[in-house]
Amino acid sequence: MTTPPVAADPRQQSLMMRACRREPVERTPVWLMRQAGRYLPEYRAIREQVGFLELCKTPRLSAEVMIATVERLGVDAAIIFSDLLPLLEPMGLDLEFTAGEGPVIHNPVREAADVQRVRELADVDRVGFVMDTVAATRAGLPDSIPVIGFAGAPFTLAGYCIEAGTSKAWTLTKQFMYRHEAAWHDLLARIARAVSRYLVAQLDAGAQLVQLFDSWVGCLGPDDYRRYVLPHSRAALAEAARRAPVIHFASGNPALLPLLAEAGGSVIGIDWRIDLERGWEAVGFERAVQGNLDPIVLFADRQTVRQRTREVLARAGGRPGHIFNLGHGVLPGTPVENVLELIAAVKEG
Repeated sequence: MTTPPVAADPRQQSLMMRACRREPVERTPVWLMRQAGRYLPEYRAIREQVGFLELCKTPRLSAEVMIATVERLGVDAAIIFSDLLPLLEPMGLDLEFTAGEGPVIHNPVREAADVQRVRELADVDRVGFVMDTVAATRAGLPDSIPVIGFAGAPFTLAGYCIEAGTSKAWTLTKQFMYRHEAAWHDLLARIARAVSRYLVAQLDAGAQLVQLFDSWVGCLGPDDYRRYVLPHSRAALAEAARRAPVIHFASGNPALLPLLAEAGGSVIGIDWRIDLERGWEAVGFERAVQGNLDPIVLFADRQTVRQRTREVLARAGGRPGHIFNLGHGVLPGTPVENVLELIAAVKEG
């Protein structure tokens, strides 16, 4: 594993960036996936005025949402406010976010021949609003708060392309993978090249690090991950990893953790389905890890939130390289006071 060079930029010396490099820190840094979302009244107020996709495509508002969230919560990093799927639009997918149903792709990939209409992303001009969001978010925050760019992983984005939206079992995706292996690899290779360009462009726009979200790959077992996914995730991450820390996150199957590390990432995200120490051991203690409180814990009483937070910190064992996060994103309806309790507990150690 190659560690990216550390620049003289003071933004490289924040708690978060030092933890990514497994350097000693005064306390564990904390940020939360989906930390700006429907659980916050400030976010809901903005969403009453603008649709989700429009919000993602309006850099001023997207930056405002995240900057306000960082200030409200007191977290140690700001992930840009965006979504996994707008990257698919310039690749020829017809994307819509419908009220109550989430993302819908109106021209899904269902047959091997359909892969040929998924266009190569030659440049990132048509998603330039994301880079503008990165720049605006960076400009609005102090140097001690790094900005995290992100993208969906090739498997997860391919799943949306094939299912035409979300799925419980990703049945169509796996059927396509098994029945049309050559077309599958063609599709994922196209997506991986797009993701690589997209992540690098976010770093060029001012992000200090990036995260790859493989939100749905947990539906696969290790053998299928190695055969159908690993080479493409590795390709998507490689160029960004030469420039900056990369967080590689997948949810749903702890058996994939060693393979995630093999695919790449200086930090491996761990969800709540395995305790942190065992997950870190599976990843390898030579890498940093991120995680891994169950998001549902935030619906418990504040004492339980604090206790469970401390248990995660204890399982980190004082090793350098732990970034506190949930095992997935903050859920709608989560009490804001419990999020604040979690953050306070992490900062107290």
